[in-house]
Amino acid sequence: MTPSNHTAPWQRIAGASKVRALIAAAAVFLTICGQWGTANPVSYFGNEWLRDSFIKLKVHKAEEPRVLVVDIDEGSFARLGPWPWPRERIATLIEELLTHYGARGVALDIILDKPGTSEGDARLALLAEHGPVVLAQAFDFQEGRPEPLREGKLIGGVPARHPDPVRATGYIGNHAGLAGAKWVGNIGFIPDPGGVIRKVPLVTRYQGRDYPALAAALLACCSGRPMPAIADGQLRIDYQRDWDAYTVVTAAEILNGEIAPDSIRGRLVVVGSSALGLGDRVATPLAANRPGLGVQATVLSTLLDLQQGAAPQRWPGAAIALAFAILSAVAATWALPRLSAVASATLLGALVLAWLGIAAVVSTHDPELVTTGPLATLLFLMVVAVPHQWQLTQRRSRHLLDTLRQYVAPAVVEELLRSDLEDPLKPRLLDVTTLIADMEGYTAQVESLSMQEAAELTSQFLDCLTGPVIHNNGTLDKYTGDGLVAFWGAPLADERHADRALRAAREILRRVEALSAEREADGKARLRVRIGIESGPAMAGDFGSSFRSIYTAVGDSVNTASRLEQAARDYPHDVIIGSGTVARALDHRFLLLGERQLRGKERTTTVYTFATDVPAAAGGPQLRRQAQAEPPQ
Repeated sequence: MTPSNHTAPWQRIAGASKVRALIAAAAVFLTICGQWGTANPVSYFGNEWLRDSFIKLKVHKAEEPRVLVVDIDEGSFARLGPWPWPRERIATLIEELLTHYGARGVALDIILDKPGTSEGDARLALLAEHGPVVLAQAFDFQEGRPEPLREGKLIGGVPARHPDPVRATGYIGNHAGLAGAKWVGNIGFIPDPGGVIRKVPLVTRYQGRDYPALAAALLACCSGRPMPAIADGQLRIDYQRDWDAYTVVTAAEILNGEIAPDSIRGRLVVVGSSALGLGDRVATPLAANRPGLGVQATVLSTLLDLQQGAAPQRWPGAAIALAFAILSAVAATWALPRLSAVASATLLGALVLAWLGIAAVVSTHDPELVTTGPLATLLFLMVVAVPHQWQLTQRRSRHLLDTLRQYVAPAVVEELLRSDLEDPLKPRLLDVTTLIADMEGYTAQVESLSMQEAAELTSQFLDCLTGPVIHNNGTLDKYTGDGLVAFWGAPLADERHADRALRAAREILRRVEALSAEREADGKARLRVRIGIESGPAMAGDFGSSFRSIYTAVGDSVNTASRLEQAARDYPHDVIIGSGTVARALDHRFLLLGERQLRGKERTTTVYTFATDVPAAAGGPQLRRQAQAEPPQ
């Protein structure tokens, strides 16, 4: 019996539960910070990298039938002359698209900041003023320039009304000769910190007026329907279509009439240049070097999907992420104490994969979802909760070993360590079988012996009692000088606890008989062991005070076993068994001894012993029940 602090296990359990709850709360808080807090570089780039990966997995090349891209490319320069082209040629290109080819509208992804020929500028001005033509102007969003960027003539815009626009610091507009244009749109981008175009300003505010993006202006020009509303003035571009999904023709092919009109009729057209010499190249989630013209076409497709109701329905992505983080933290808090470190890491790895699958779907439906929030939660649990639980498990293992290795078989201790019991030593009501044994006539045996011989006899006799108890996975409660108290069914519940105790009793009888035969051969007195066995409910656990505690069992069945052991002196049988054990045993046969008034008991007790000449593993429930009716011999 080892001195210990009796309240320490309870305090450790309560403290461990609080720490686990705090770890779970901190893990969930990371998802909250990621979704609603200020973005940090690691979270930002991780989120965008994941989103880009999802985009690449889902991108397709199915034709986009609503949009036509007219590219003023190097081949057009080779066939028609270098840039800049005469304004007449640009005007003719637009006229051909609107008349001969039947386009719904044309957006020009080119800024004409310098005047051209008067005839060409006049034709362009008339087209921009009266036709479905959208000119371009670019806003500057860079802070801290020594002088604000203000080139050309800024036109269009409406009085400020958007709740959260993107604010510009400067602009590049067309020359004043085109100031009468009815429709004009912004082609300025705000690259992400990594230089990738993932969002575009759908509404830009400059000096108290709001200006639409080029694609939004083209939609308003050709459909007369309002621009789709978005929350923060920036539109996350839906790169579901790759560059190959768009019908791209060259300006030379249009001007030379080489394209069938039916392939263009009714489409919205974006005119620009992919020529490397013009420098309109950007990085997108799909590639590091794509023409800005392609981004404008993709923005137009995204807005068309929104306007036509073909875009994915909005889901509450933040709520889904938070719910997943909470469920993961709760599941981990419950599961980690019951799993090994490897199994815990496997569980968290499976949750990571599950979230990646969920995020791949939800990110399509919520452009503002921060996909890395739950990943941060799971990583925190991996880095903090798993090592913490491992430390608790090691501490728990040491505590169990220190407490139980004196009383319990090693196999039982190992099973306890693998069990999911929060505190195996906590007193619990269990069904147990108690065995109490001692040496009959111990005083008479040792009074004629020297102290050394008495000590040797006591040690040999207790070894005969202890070995069978441990061998049959019993719990050694205590030694009583010349005897012991043991029980089965605690700290681990065991349906066969009665049979285990009975097998231990038979083995004790054999060992004591062998020891007695050796002593008799040396001319010493014969030894007899008395054993009482009874089964029933008992409170088993770590009892004691703050100065000393012991793992023991208390209850009426334990007291009855003690009285049965005392009653054995009045019988010729070494083992006296109570009716509770007889009712629970499956592998033994018994001899009914009758009723007995035990000391301290108000009612008589039915007592039994082993049926003679029956092997320990023989019989069964039927034979046992028959044996209960056998009369005493």
